[in-house]
Amino acid sequence: MADNPYKSMPDRQFWRRGVEGWSEGTYKNLYIPRFPITRKTRISTAGSCFAQNIGRELRARKYNYQDFEPSPVPRLDLKTYGYGLFSGRYGNIYTSRQFYQMCRRATGRFKPSQDIWEKDGRFYDPFRPSIEPNGFGSAEELRTVRDSHFRAVRKMVKKSDVMVFTLGLTEMWMDRVDGAAYPTCPGTVAGEFDPERHVFKNLSFGEILEDMEATMAWMRKHNPNLKFLLTVSPVPLAATAEDQHVAVSTTYSKSVLRAVAGELRARHDYVDYFPSYEIITAPMSRGAHYESGMREVSMDGVANVMRCFFEAHGDFRGPPSPKLEMAGSAEYETAEAKEMEVICDEAKLDPVVA
Repeated sequence: MADNPYKSMPDRQFWRRGVEGWSEGTYKNLYIPRFPITRKTRISTAGSCFAQNIGRELRARKYNYQDFEPSPVPRLDLKTYGYGLFSGRYGNIYTSRQFYQMCRRATGRFKPSQDIWEKDGRFYDPFRPSIEPNGFGSAEELRTVRDSHFRAVRKMVKKSDVMVFTLGLTEMWMDRVDGAAYPTCPGTVAGEFDPERHVFKNLSFGEILEDMEATMAWMRKHNPNLKFLLTVSPVPLAATAEDQHVAVSTTYSKSVLRAVAGELRARHDYVDYFPSYEIITAPMSRGAHYESGMREVSMDGVANVMRCFFEAHGDFRGPPSPKLEMAGSAEYETAEAKEMEVICDEAKLDPVVA
């Protein structure tokens, strides 16, 4: 009689042996890439605020990180205007529905009935409300900038080898009239909340899977060799619109997103999953990778995530970014701290009261 199959399985498939060294930041065999990523690979990023960390560290290690919408003029506060956060100036894309609709709007297949918000003579893009904090001077200027943005999105699809997308939320606010998905609730970053028009929706597993399948199919239609590396944001919800504790909503949201990522990887050989979520949230980490509020991921946490990524791809050059080594030291200046910040629209759902 043959031995049971567990007797021949590697250590990484057993809890006791597989988590050894976790507290020291050693994640042996946690991530085994499905396809290689080298410094020649053209990598683009999109998704929730945690994806900003990935793009920043790829750039720091001199990978072929793509930026299809750089700032046309030098600014000291590029992040404030949405530049350099991702491979396009689309801001945070928290949900699969946003991602899907952005691609459809970029090709003229979806035109929301309300695509400009106006207040006090200033004009705001409902789908990128943070890119101009004080709004545009005219609707014409907004549309010109938006057309340029859509050209950048189309170019990104055609000119990338790997698309890194971080799934962030299942909860979203949408327009009752045409289903247009907003990055955050109207009236928080820009616009005004209209209870007759703006409705809450918590996307299901099936809906997110359908959104992602449609988005990836469209992208690969224009770039058949494009691959996708999916991650799930380990950042808990800042607030929930469900009538329940935010911790319960966070568990639901992240569980659904993780399940979708796993299903997409199982279905397609051009999809891989990188376990940044597991590194930060696993019980072996004992919450050490979060800041004191238990929501923001610490720089040490980011460093461990990126070290796992780079080492799995054969890059053993040490910490991903020199600035990460400075965290907590006397030399760590405010300027560097600001550079490491991520821009998170969702956090504005629960503003800090001075």
